[in-house]
Amino acid sequence: MTLSPSGIWPQGYGLKACDELDSTNAEARRLAAGGEAGPLWITAARQTAGRGRRGRSWESPRGNLAATLLIRPARPLAEWAQLSFAAAIATADMAASLAPNAHVAVKWPNDVLADGRKLAGILLETAGPSSMDQALAIGIGVNLAAHPEDTEFPAISLAALGQKPPPPEDALAMLAAGFVEWYEVWLAEGFAPIRDAWLARAAGLGQRIRARLPDAERSGIFEGIDADGALLLNEGSRTRVIAAGEVFFG
Repeated sequence: MTLSPSGIWPQGYGLKACDELDSTNAEARRLAAGGEAGPLWITAARQTAGRGRRGRSWESPRGNLAATLLIRPARPLAEWAQLSFAAAIATADMAASLAPNAHVAVKWPNDVLADGRKLAGILLETAGPSSMDQALAIGIGVNLAAHPEDTEFPAISLAALGQKPPPPEDALAMLAAGFVEWYEVWLAEGFAPIRDAWLARAAGLGQRIRARLPDAERSGIFEGIDADGALLLNEGSRTRVIAAGEVFFG
C-alpha cells in the first residue's frame, strides 16, 4: 500500500483506481446510485469530461491528480457542505509540503492557491439512490504536472512552481491521510475548528475583494466566513453575507 508522510493509507477507506473516466465525481454518483456509501476514494489517471463549479470543464491530463471521495458523513445533511473547507485545508497542507517555497493559501469558497494562482479546486455533490438515501462526493483536482492557460483566474501547477511533481497516487495518499484527520475533527467538534484552520490559511483576508454573485457583483473588505461558511463582505455601511459566488482580488 502506498505510504504517506503521516502513515499508511487511512484505515477503512477503499480505493478504486481507474486509468480513464469521464469524471471521478460522475463515477462516484453512479456508484452511490447503486448503493455504494463508501468511504471510497475514486481516482482516474485521465478524465475526459472533468467538471468544476457551475458546470465548467476541468482539464485533467495525465500526471495531474483527479480524485473523488465518496462518503456518508455522520452529521446532518445540512452540515455536509462544511467539508469543502476541510478538503481545502487538507489539499493546501499537501501542496505546502510539496512546494515549501510557495505561498499556499485557500480561496473562498473551495480553491487552493499557490503564489496567487489556482493550484487546486474542489467540487461537492450529493449522490445516492434516492433523496432519502444520500452520500457525498468530494471531488478534488490538483495541477501537479500541468495547468490550463487562458483561464479567467490564473492557474499554476507544481511543475510550474519549479517542483518535481509526485506521482498522482503518492499525492492522493498524502491527501487522503490529511483529509481523514480533519474529517475526524469535524465529526468530533463540528465546524468551528475547521473554520479557524481555514481562516488561518485564507487568501485576501482583511483586503478588498470582488465577489461575483449570480445576478450582481459586489466589492468590499473580506472580513472572514460565518459559522456556516458564508463569506462576510464589509461594504462600508453594512456587512453582506454571501452564501455562493466567486471571489477575485484587487
